Amino acid sequence: MTHEAPVVLRGPVLHFTADPGEDITPAPGSVEYLDDGVLVIENGRVTRLGAAEALLSELPENITLYHYPDKLIMPGFIDPHLHFSQLDIIASYGRQLLDWLNEYTFPEEMRFSDPAYATHMAEDFMDEMLRYGTTTALVFCTSHPHSADALFEAARRRGCRMLAGKVMMDRNAPAALCDTPARADHESRALIERWHGVDRLEYAITPRFAPTSSPEQLNIAGRLAQDFPDMVVQTHLSENQGEIDWVASLYPQARDYLDVYDQVGLLRDRSVFAHCIHIDDDIRQRLARAGGRIAYCPTSNLFLGSGLFDARRAREQQVMTGIASDIGAGTSLSQLATLAAAYQISQLQGHPLTPWQGFYQLTRGNARMLSLDSRIGSFVPGMEADVVVLDPAGSPALSRKAARSKNLFETLFNLMMLGDDRAIHAVHVQGRPMTTSAVSR
Repeated sequence: MTHEAPVVLRGPVLHFTADPGEDITPAPGSVEYLDDGVLVIENGRVTRLGAAEALLSELPENITLYHYPDKLIMPGFIDPHLHFSQLDIIASYGRQLLDWLNEYTFPEEMRFSDPAYATHMAEDFMDEMLRYGTTTALVFCTSHPHSADALFEAARRRGCRMLAGKVMMDRNAPAALCDTPARADHESRALIERWHGVDRLEYAITPRFAPTSSPEQLNIAGRLAQDFPDMVVQTHLSENQGEIDWVASLYPQARDYLDVYDQVGLLRDRSVFAHCIHIDDDIRQRLARAGGRIAYCPTSNLFLGSGLFDARRAREQQVMTGIASDIGAGTSLSQLATLAAAYQISQLQGHPLTPWQGFYQLTRGNARMLSLDSRIGSFVPGMEADVVVLDPAGSPALSRKAARSKNLFETLFNLMMLGDDRAIHAVHVQGRPMTTSAVSR
């Protein structure tokens, strides 16, 4: 094995060692912050974390040092639900879900029939995602298998941890986008064989949602889930009342929307259901018992007028939940903007999101939700070294607020409410700098 020179990042360092809870004061032992810290990375993994004064004198001469004074070094952000094919339809005029799919989403996804276009968009998507500080994501591709090939190729070249799958969809969509149950099975298995477990890549079984899959195709998806029990399943659940009514008419024998998935074996550990706005405690409890997870998409839910997700109730019912951008109905790839929307929704519901919980969710929390917290999401030695370096004064508005910030809580809250791509100073994937702002000694 080739051993590279250690990469060392110096500056203020923050990561979470446990869930900080929902109080203004984080749970004891959940937050580790070093005002002048050193993060040592060897062969893409964290090997040491400590105070600069103590560690710098112990390091070998051949290190590559990146010094980020007055910045904030954190684990790379994780996005547990988005559609890379929808990058160019972000913020298209806000119809509700079903109209929006027909008017914007499906026409754009038809363009992915051209492999060259899919490759171009995959490259742009990966660049944009990293520009916003996101280093890992769970992604919907299109129904074209080469769209998944393109995304995995782009992620692999950059060394990113990525989970993705081709959409399974055989009805209630344009014919040009529909596969068949047999094709979905064959193409998914071929992609699994080609990509799952290669470098930092994972395949995700991806039926779009119940209305666009026939019962036969959902059974195929369930069989895939049975054959690959450790694999992520991703789909949508209870985003919009019209969608829920439509599912009830298409699957009249099902107890409810979740039962459609449960009957075919898609409700299980590592099943990620996006949205889950219009659900009750019975559904929450069934999700929790089975190990199903919720990808909460605040900017998308507001933009399409879908409703307000009850994050506190999900937490009380012990459903694992992650915060996601859901582009293109989501209005930004920025997970900072996503936190701002989540805060506003929580304010309307009387339990404002703290920055401790918000930044925990973007890092260790979303890693846990994807069952990846033994690999990413914190700086515990042995973890994969994906890093975002935030600039608390990265825009004029942030700069003015930074001058008045009295503590870390206020600094984080400023970034959460006012941050955008200008607040992303640098990104490192497995220790390697991916942006030009990284300044080496």
